[in-house]
Amino acid sequence: MTETAEDAELPYDDGASLQEKIEALEEQLSALEDENEEMRDRLLDANAENNKYQQKLERLSHENKKLKQSPLFVATVQELNDDGAIIKQHGNNQEALTEVTDDLRDDLEPGARVAVNNSLSIVERLDDEADVRARVMEVDESPEVGYEDIGGLDEQLREVRETVELPMKEPEMFDTVGIDPPSGVLLHGPPGTGKTLMAKAVANQTDATFIKMAGSELVHKFIGEGAKLVRDLFQVARDHEPAVVFIDEIDAIASKRTDSKTSGDAEVQRTMMQLLSEMDGFDERGDIRIIAATNRFDMLDRAILRPGRFDRLIEVPNPDETGREKIFRIHTRSMNLAEDVDFTRLAAETDAKSGADVAAICTEAGMFAIRDDREEITMQDFENALEKLEQDTDASAEPTRTFA
Repeated sequence: MTETAEDAELPYDDGASLQEKIEALEEQLSALEDENEEMRDRLLDANAENNKYQQKLERLSHENKKLKQSPLFVATVQELNDDGAIIKQHGNNQEALTEVTDDLRDDLEPGARVAVNNSLSIVERLDDEADVRARVMEVDESPEVGYEDIGGLDEQLREVRETVELPMKEPEMFDTVGIDPPSGVLLHGPPGTGKTLMAKAVANQTDATFIKMAGSELVHKFIGEGAKLVRDLFQVARDHEPAVVFIDEIDAIASKRTDSKTSGDAEVQRTMMQLLSEMDGFDERGDIRIIAATNRFDMLDRAILRPGRFDRLIEVPNPDETGREKIFRIHTRSMNLAEDVDFTRLAAETDAKSGADVAAICTEAGMFAIRDDREEITMQDFENALEKLEQDTDASAEPTRTFA
């Protein structure tokens, strides 16, 4: 068949068709690359999830292995002899004679606590008994509060330092004079006046071990638990002499004794009797100073207030005008203040306010500046903060309404 002239004149754009195929393939390649990237991300997520489940499996396997092990029981070594050791198991007071390996014998002594298995064989010696709750009360790092951070309590600070700090730093002064140093100090006064703050300052300024606790932590529902915790607490203090023990809210366990026959009141009184014994009993307390704080001085039992337990009863009142001005300056040291801030005027306007109230006013003044997106705190911010504090105080003092 011969090509006609008309066929020779028909256009045939093979290059355009090839270009379309290339573009289509490029689009497919781009889609495949996106899909590949998505699959890679999913694979990474799956690997991370797999690692998480692997760790969980290992942990559960470890716990399962521990659960399959024979349980251990706590016992006390009563006596060591040539045949072994006589132990008394805690809980059932069962006594038994058991053999002791040479390695363990050198580490045992009468009164030592040990772990025994079902056959009453000694597995290991345990640490000396002291309640874990008492050990965690020890303060390893001193609080970042110094005497310079407390305003309006110069006389109270002087007495606290004489009672707690001076006997530890210069004990020879008391030996020269021929007197025993004061053994304890009780801080009492309204809430927010700086009682706890002074205790923190003592922890900062002295090298002694500082142990803090709240009286409410000593109140337990089980008979003997509170008294045991008090014994453990003072044992921790004796193990880390010199030590300072701070008991906040002491009125929770040292309130006046009554004729109440309820088990709860009896347990609280039992705890208080243990505290009295530890503070001034037959055994020497050692180089341990006690600081206590309460808002309810009128509720305390007379037995705990007598000399020998708390030699100094220090009232910590609300600061006067000079003290409030100093507290304002302390709490605004790091604040960006405008030139119109007048501390003297603020101190005069905050009559009967506590140190905690002053600190709250400073914080709230800063919040007013933040709300207005300002970097500088003005006198008006402090005025607004004082007004807000008084409104909140009035609202909290309103009696709850009841409806018939």
